[in-house]
Amino acid sequence: MFKTIKEDASGEIIEKKSRFIANIFYIESEEEAEKIIKSIRKKYYDARHNCFAYRIDKENISKSSDDGEPSGTAGAPILNIIEGKELSNILVIVTRYFGGILLGTGGLVRAYSNATTEALKKANIIKMIYGKIIRLEIEYKDLKTIEYYLKREKINISNVEYKDKISLNVEVTEEDTKKIENMINNKIILANNIEIIEEKYITKNI
Repeated sequence: MFKTIKEDASGEIIEKKSRFIANIFYIESEEEAEKIIKSIRKKYYDARHNCFAYRIDKENISKSSDDGEPSGTAGAPILNIIEGKELSNILVIVTRYFGGILLGTGGLVRAYSNATTEALKKANIIKMIYGKIIRLEIEYKDLKTIEYYLKREKINISNVEYKDKISLNVEVTEEDTKKIENMINNKIILANNIEIIEEKYITKNI
């Protein structure tokens, strides 16, 4: 299990006329991170610095870059924020447009940290838990009842197919699976046997 972001986010601060733009991305590989970094550098081609840090859970990788700023004043503070909030599969790039006033090492550390924090304030943090996708086949008349109980238990429906009967693809942990089995066995919800579709990381809102 790890925490990450649900969707991309951004934030911006001004520090002594320097503009710091923080962009946050969900990533799953180092290759994906490097591709995004390249695109940001192209987007902000006229900026003085594009400093970054990222952390990937599966590959157990952490990496940062000061991109020309004094050593340890940009990439490391960004990574410290990521690690302090226990986030993974996340890339943070902070772009700096120089305002003509030197900030000093302490000022740079604060600025890059604050820009990262500002962007994270706007991010939707979620938990990624190893689980599975299961399929339930139900009658049309039972849909609202099942939706009610799944919502109550904070179990996410990822896909719905309407045919002769309704097929629901549901994201579950082991605990969620037991809850659904109990509800079926006790006839609280009416559904056919549970079919496992895929094992994968699933999301849980925090």
